[in-house]
Amino acid sequence: MIKSDIIMDFERSQRCGIEEAVFCEGKTVEQIEKILQWANAENRRLLLTRLTAEKYAQLPSATNTLLTYYATAQCAQWGRTANIEAPATIAVISGGASDAPLCHEIEVTLNYHAISCDLYQDVGVAALWRLQKILPVLANYDIIIAVAGMEAALPTVLAGLVDAPIIAVPASVGYGVAQGGQVALSSCLASCSGALMTMNIDNGYGAACAAIKIYRKIEKYTHL
Repeated sequence: MIKSDIIMDFERSQRCGIEEAVFCEGKTVEQIEKILQWANAENRRLLLTRLTAEKYAQLPSATNTLLTYYATAQCAQWGRTANIEAPATIAVISGGASDAPLCHEIEVTLNYHAISCDLYQDVGVAALWRLQKILPVLANYDIIIAVAGMEAALPTVLAGLVDAPIIAVPASVGYGVAQGGQVALSSCLASCSGALMTMNIDNGYGAACAAIKIYRKIEKYTHL
């Protein structure tokens, strides 16, 4: 075992159904390298989130080349790739193109856990016809994750239009009074749609994990 000031939870999937992930924001390159050495020694795979391109580039080349890096999502995968289940029963939709990093963080997290999803981006309420156009398609999904900044109207409007569980991800996209996602968060928490599950600001990973747990329960009871 590699001695470290970091304690890994490699058995998390057995307890919770979701594998250990490494939140790289705030960690040094040296700490990330130690974690990957540990995973390699234990023959474990890992998902790394909020790994900037700069930190990724600073990792030793012997490590760097063994990672699968997803630049838009700022995520990386160490180890084998899962066989992704199909067809997709989870939709990830966003209010604007600026929300793409969160959408892809969600997608990478789901795919890492062998779950597929479909992306529908830039369908915010500023031009409501874009959402209306895809409503018949969205009605076919079991779970919908909605990412939106500004006033985050998209998740709350969507929750009143479809019967699927809606997981809202308030994004820090916005300016002035939007206060880095605070207004989006408050808007989702105060939604009158009644059945909106709201994550913390920019918590795409958390939204994906919530969707994974719902998905697994649906699968379990579908095959009883």
